[in-house]
Amino acid sequence: MSRPFAISFVLVAALTASCSSSESRVTDGSSSTESALDTLTPAQRAGQRIIYSYPGQTPPPALLERIRAGEAAGVHFWSDNVSSPSQIRDVIAQLVRAQEESPIHAPLLFITDQEGGTVRGLPGAPEISAKRIGQSPDAVALAWKAGSEAGQNLHDVGMNVNLAPVLDVFREPGNFIDRAERSYSQDPHLVGSLGSSFITAEQRFGIAAGVKHFPGLGSATATQNTDEAPVTLEVQRADLRHVDEAPYTAAIAAGAKVVMLSWAIYPSLDAQHPAGLSPVVLQQELRKRLGFKGVTISDTLIAGALQPFGSVGQRSVLAADAGIDLLLCSFGDVAQGDEAKNALAGALQNGQLDKAAFNAAIRRIATLRNDLK
Repeated sequence: MSRPFAISFVLVAALTASCSSSESRVTDGSSSTESALDTLTPAQRAGQRIIYSYPGQTPPPALLERIRAGEAAGVHFWSDNVSSPSQIRDVIAQLVRAQEESPIHAPLLFITDQEGGTVRGLPGAPEISAKRIGQSPDAVALAWKAGSEAGQNLHDVGMNVNLAPVLDVFREPGNFIDRAERSYSQDPHLVGSLGSSFITAEQRFGIAAGVKHFPGLGSATATQNTDEAPVTLEVQRADLRHVDEAPYTAAIAAGAKVVMLSWAIYPSLDAQHPAGLSPVVLQQELRKRLGFKGVTISDTLIAGALQPFGSVGQRSVLAADAGIDLLLCSFGDVAQGDEAKNALAGALQNGQLDKAAFNAAIRRIATLRNDLK
């Protein structure tokens, strides 16, 4: 075993100790945690920010190798990876065994999108859509029930992060977010209330809630899909803050652990960058204005909205530099995750990415991973 691997067994303990320390210690560069992080290889350090994926129902050997090497933070699963609860439970057990051989002992993040309705990575509950919940006379109770069902479903198969609920506030019936019934309501206060109920319910099961798509896709028309092409949403800053961002205040107060960023461009905030590549959106709006201190995650790095921003590797560096903690290499293969990881490692080594900010992101992720034990 090489020296970096042997020394890095101290990483989790050092990271866990640092989680209760002040933010000034996180960034001062002199703590024991900094020393622990310095024992990692560049690939290991970068890997702490990468969420891998794979096609089909069998994890490829390359993914198991990355996990054993301590070069992965987790795995994103979608319905194509799942044939039954027992099948995916066995897959997760296999990945856990690989992680037990890793020099980094923090639990992996096993992630899916169990929103309800038509968007479900796992078979089964919750089957009710967000829109149907929002239309119910007993909406808060139904949102709690759906969150509980999602939490139980993920817990039963060994997953620990749900990229749900959606907090988008839809504007027009039949628009992008409404046509699949993914939005609770046109009322931002109701969206915040129902989202908070779902969050609190699922997190009782040890499932981290990942709310999305900040600052909001509720104004996107039926043809504006960031998965397919660049999208610009001409929403005034006051409307963004009072309508689209409003549910996040409630969600953060409810303890949401993860926030996913949108890939749309919001000219009233930043006319040049999609939200997930924008320091203005991430640092000024989400971190400073709303006070979110948890983990940020990108939407999929292969989204069509990112066509103007280069390769997966280039997008990864831009996202990390803007303030994204976890890079979601979903709906791809291990090579896609490797490209993102290698780009981060190179950018950190050549000084393109700030070391203190990079380490602070790793610590936020480590806090999340250790809290999910």
